[in-house]
Amino acid sequence: MQIATPYLMFLGDVPDRLAAKTAYGIVDWRPEWCVGQLRLPGCAADLGIPDLTIAEGVGKGARTLIVGVVNAGGVLPAHWIATIVQAIEAGLDVASGLHTRLGSVPEIAEAAARHGRQLHDVRHSEQRFDTGKGTRRPGLRLLTVGTDCSVGKKYTVLALEKGMRARGLDADFRATGQTGVFISGRGVAIDAVVADFISGAVEWIAPAADPRHWDLIEGQGSLFHPSFAGVSLGLLHGAQADAFVVCHEPTRTTMRGVKHPLPSIREVIDLTVQLGRLTNPDIRPTGIAVNTQALKEAEARALLERLAAEHGLPATDPVRFGVDGLVDRLVAEFPAEFPA
Repeated sequence: MQIATPYLMFLGDVPDRLAAKTAYGIVDWRPEWCVGQLRLPGCAADLGIPDLTIAEGVGKGARTLIVGVVNAGGVLPAHWIATIVQAIEAGLDVASGLHTRLGSVPEIAEAAARHGRQLHDVRHSEQRFDTGKGTRRPGLRLLTVGTDCSVGKKYTVLALEKGMRARGLDADFRATGQTGVFISGRGVAIDAVVADFISGAVEWIAPAADPRHWDLIEGQGSLFHPSFAGVSLGLLHGAQADAFVVCHEPTRTTMRGVKHPLPSIREVIDLTVQLGRLTNPDIRPTGIAVNTQALKEAEARALLERLAAEHGLPATDPVRFGVDGLVDRLVAEFPAEFPA
């Protein structure tokens, strides 16, 4: 799907910051796309951008109203419908990451049809995908993989995109989750794709490209997670990754939502190489990204130094300490593919 920018961010009346984490992610990485926020009375989240009415948002150039929230069950509250209809009537498309389809709400569907506006349900792709073919294609691809879910895979590739572009390199973030689709304006929520077509969807997200172009593919789940390993493997095979970065959260002992122990970084590297060679025999690790938010700075730096020495790879917290070392390693590993 292709979502028109800029955005007016709709937060409804969510009770806290966590409920608006999708919106916060968009503002963190694409502030230039966010003209303002629209909040209902009682909203406890604040993105730190101007509060606007629908008319003011349209006046500032907004083209899409983003329902940037998450909630239990992914439902669309009934008392939000009138505001969404008003946005459509004012000329805005609407995009949502909730499980409830916008078009399943009669008032919204009728307004969109009447005014010729687009409804984007990011968790429900209408795109048809082929099964993955595993045939090598031009271009270079990096995939983030994890020791667990929610360890920084999306933020790592976004930081890499920013860092690589700052050095004049040709690199694009490729989204595989709903927040990532909003951030990029394009992509597929892989968890909404039928299992047989996951690798094909990734081939569609990151198609043949110029030999020097890097697609930076947002990873999902973990090869070791009993709930999501199938998604992670489909991503790996479809990406045909030339390089991968292992993402890790150091304070966990078990994986999220299950009682299985967290795998080691070495186990993730070894299994990713073993399985990734099916579609790219030359796959290799090029770095480690650690979410050190729970650690003090000295403790975080000591951990990163130890991991770098242990694995012979650059290790960093991409948000806290930047990605220069990760980019340096890519340039060193793939010198022919980078401009002099």
